Amino acid sequence: MIISAAASIDVNRQRINELNVFPVPDGDTGTNMGMTLNSAATDLRKSDDPSLTRAADITASAMLRGARGNSGVILSLLFRGFSNAWKGKTEGTGKDFAVALSAGVDAAYKAVMKPAEGTILTVSRLTAAAARDLAEEDDSIEYVLSSCIGTAKAALENTVNQNPVLKKAGVVDAGGMGFVVILEGMLSSLQGNDVSAPEETMDGTKEQADFSEFNTEDITFSYCTEFIVSRENDKDPELLRPFLSELGDSLVLVADDEIIKVHVHTNHPGTVFEEALTYGSLVTSKIENMRLQHTEKVMNAEDLKPKVAAPEKKYGSVAVCAGPGLADVFRDLGVDQIVEGGQTMNPSTEDILKAINLTPAEIVFVLPNNKNIILAAEQAVELSDKTVVVIPSKTVPQGITAMLNFDPSLETDDNIEAMNSVLASVITMQITYAARDSDFDGYEIHEGDFLGLYNGALLGTSRDMTDLLAAMADKVKSEGKEFVNIFYGADITEPQARQTAELFSSHLPGAEVNVVNGGQPIYYYMISAE
Repeated sequence: MIISAAASIDVNRQRINELNVFPVPDGDTGTNMGMTLNSAATDLRKSDDPSLTRAADITASAMLRGARGNSGVILSLLFRGFSNAWKGKTEGTGKDFAVALSAGVDAAYKAVMKPAEGTILTVSRLTAAAARDLAEEDDSIEYVLSSCIGTAKAALENTVNQNPVLKKAGVVDAGGMGFVVILEGMLSSLQGNDVSAPEETMDGTKEQADFSEFNTEDITFSYCTEFIVSRENDKDPELLRPFLSELGDSLVLVADDEIIKVHVHTNHPGTVFEEALTYGSLVTSKIENMRLQHTEKVMNAEDLKPKVAAPEKKYGSVAVCAGPGLADVFRDLGVDQIVEGGQTMNPSTEDILKAINLTPAEIVFVLPNNKNIILAAEQAVELSDKTVVVIPSKTVPQGITAMLNFDPSLETDDNIEAMNSVLASVITMQITYAARDSDFDGYEIHEGDFLGLYNGALLGTSRDMTDLLAAMADKVKSEGKEFVNIFYGADITEPQARQTAELFSSHLPGAEVNVVNGGQPIYYYMISAE
């Protein structure tokens, strides 16, 4: 049922992604839910005829560690209920199913600080309540599951009325849609009709290509990156080949009239995906850490013990960011481990956990630097033997300011207070582009427009980036800020960044304006003001 549910998400991944209202090219809901659920499907395929209890345990453990983004973490918590409720059971009834689903809903609600209506939480809660009532009528799982899907669909349809943003866009919640798709995939398998993952065929090429001929004994590039992108413009796919060759090796690129399929080994999968998006929308994507794969070939994955660095100091830190320049900034501030990730690639709980365990300290501070990564970081707290403190930084500038306020001479609680207290004082501005047409917050947005974000809210949209930068500078001036840091991305040249700094200086004559090559993908600029 779990494997079938994962395949069902893969079949519907793009449809779920397209429900995301805000058109920023980010780690979309369907992608995050699919990667989270497939982490369980992968481990279940390796298990030899597991019992009901064992299957539930494998699912919960794999999804917890593989959870990506808020939607993935919530999904992993929903399925943790099955592991807790089905311990020691060899068979499951409809009542057992209802109890397990209810336990998962309780765990998910406890993990989310401010649960919002009109989300996957609402859909799962109402579905669990219906399952409990249905189990009193008929105690078979098939009856309970098939009947409660109707409630799930009704709850999903109502999300458009519960969330003002969804109502304006006229769409249902993406996470709720994913939950319904999962239930349908589970039911289909239960009834003997397993869902198969989509298999794109080009000249006999399967979606899950066998790249075993590549030598992984001496790995130069860490990440095996595979994806299929739809061709939505006239841009020549062959232009992608030299770009990818500069970023890695073992490149395989095949294209037809509708799609481009790529396999490449690289250290910068985020940059790869950013360029791929200039050709069209991602259809499928997969990133695998080949160094970890090589280790797991030698040792059974279930018996593999994580590497834990012995404490050499009291405090250590982990930061999530994308872009070599931003990573260098955090390292200069004393951060021990960098987890590559951000909007285009939400790292999993396990990615964060490994960085925590590799930090040679007793107490490890974690800076997620993205609101969609905070929950995944928080799940790592209970998985590490080290004391882990998650500072809920929602942006890279917030994370940098938090580190600037860290003092190794202070007690832990004092550092927590100092780092948390400065988060709200940081204004974060970003310039990115619209991945698709949208009508959001009174703005008619067209694919390719520049988007200006001010503390996460849409400040404006334009075909001229300078207009947005000027509007940001004026807004910073009205806030009376005195320090501005401009982190320019991979697609911005140093002369362009200097011109932006001059623009801010002209609007803010008394402010100190600094320019840093962040090298980040997706965001042309990340700008902080304090």
